[in-house]
Amino acid sequence: MLSIGDTFPDFDVTAAKSANPSDAFISVKKADLLGKWSVVFFWPKDFTFVCPTEIVAFGELYEEFDKADANLFGASTDNEFVHLAWRQSHKELTGSPFPWLSDIRRELATGLGILDRKEGVAQRATFINDPTGIIRFASITDMNVGRNPEEVLRVLHALQTGGELCPANWRKGQTTLKAA
Repeated sequence: MLSIGDTFPDFDVTAAKSANPSDAFISVKKADLLGKWSVVFFWPKDFTFVCPTEIVAFGELYEEFDKADANLFGASTDNEFVHLAWRQSHKELTGSPFPWLSDIRRELATGLGILDRKEGVAQRATFINDPTGIIRFASITDMNVGRNPEEVLRVLHALQTGGELCPANWRKGQTTLKAA
């Protein structure tokens, strides 16, 4: 798996950005991540059980990520039409405010080193990239364990302090540590 200090790989995929078929699809490439912080989180499969809870939780914090000058993207190895169908059929996902990347060729998951060898789908991974496309945070959890988007936002804020020392449970607005 790529890690801290590695460059987020190049990609060019189709994404589902809404539940409306007339404007559902957009192209997203690595260049769209540059110039701002970006958070890219992967889930294993659409139409499952843990994944929608995470998508909803990230969506609830969308404005906070936006205020932090960060683009938010979800992703899986399902195609864009499956993403659209899931958005349309799941009431809580219909208004999801961020694009869902379709890594159907598994190039991004493979390049990141998060393609599950047994299942052939993306693992439950999260990446925070700085505005130059360098990975500054990477995490992965078991397929059955959802992540905490509030923690991802907290880490984003800590990374945006410009290298300050942030203690455990540090929150935006709190004092950072001073080296002795």
